Amino acid sequence: MTTATRAETVTDITPQAFVSLPHPPTLIDVRSQLEYAAGHAPNARNLSLPRVLLGSIPLLRKWMWPEWFRSLPKDEPIAIVCLTAHRSPIAAQHLEKQGFSQVYNLSGGMVEWWKTIK
Repeated sequence: MTTATRAETVTDITPQAFVSLPHPPTLIDVRSQLEYAAGHAPNARNLSLPRVLLGSIPLLRKWMWPEWFRSLPKDEPIAIVCLTAHRSPIAAQHLEKQGFSQVYNLSGGMVEWWKTIK
């Protein structure tokens, strides 16, 4: 007996590969506001993991997801980053289930970013 599974659409990408893309996806940092304020990748937008998760509840969406995020087209590429790539895969998989079709996870998180991107 075989069971069909949905194809995985979240793609891991290194920080080096991300910055070398000619048109990098929108980068979403899922760390807390405090972590984000302490240092983040250029052009990254902050949307913490709890807000990502709670925003999937329709009644909470307009309070949890900011307008810039709610208006993102589902077929627009997005990349997710956190500190060590522990939270970002959770957020990336969740957003893929919410209908985003091109989701990237920055492997190694900001720790890897700070080590390798000068």
